[in-house]
Amino acid sequence: MTQGLILIDIQNDYFPAGKMELVQIDQAARNASRVLTVFRKNQLPIFHVQHISNRPGATFFLPDTPGVDIHASVTPHQGETLVTKQFPNAFRETELLDLLNRSGIREIVICGAMSHMCVDATVRAGFDLGFQCTVIADACATRDLAFSGLVVEAAKVHAAFMAALSAPYARVMSAEDFITQQPD
Repeated sequence: MTQGLILIDIQNDYFPAGKMELVQIDQAARNASRVLTVFRKNQLPIFHVQHISNRPGATFFLPDTPGVDIHASVTPHQGETLVTKQFPNAFRETELLDLLNRSGIREIVICGAMSHMCVDATVRAGFDLGFQCTVIADACATRDLAFSGLVVEAAKVHAAFMAALSAPYARVMSAEDFITQQPD
């Protein structure tokens, strides 16, 4: 079964000095880069997903700003696909599904941000579309969230979403475990 790697929204605005810094995004990007290296070495399909905020009132990932650019840690190489999106679900109103189908991909490996938003929406949509999904938990990042006066720390937000995705939507694992399971 051919695997495809989907790197979601690993963009400058999520990093220190960006407009929406995420907790431990540097570590998540390092792990995503390690997984990306495996896909490049094995010449497997890679899909970079870039969010561009066109909605009124958007505060980050704004068009024509440095914050919208893919971060240097996972910069696309020539021949790697770049999909742009305007919604959390990377399949919504994009060519991602057609690209995966044309490549014969039935298993998607997902890294990126934010765990509670675009990663979650894309994994659930991928599962509903019949893909076998793997989420690299330590190659994803999020931020603190607040609801009804309660602040939920990023680590707890991340853990809750990884737990929710782990059955039945995806196999959730670390970058190290994923890498060691790959054929040499």
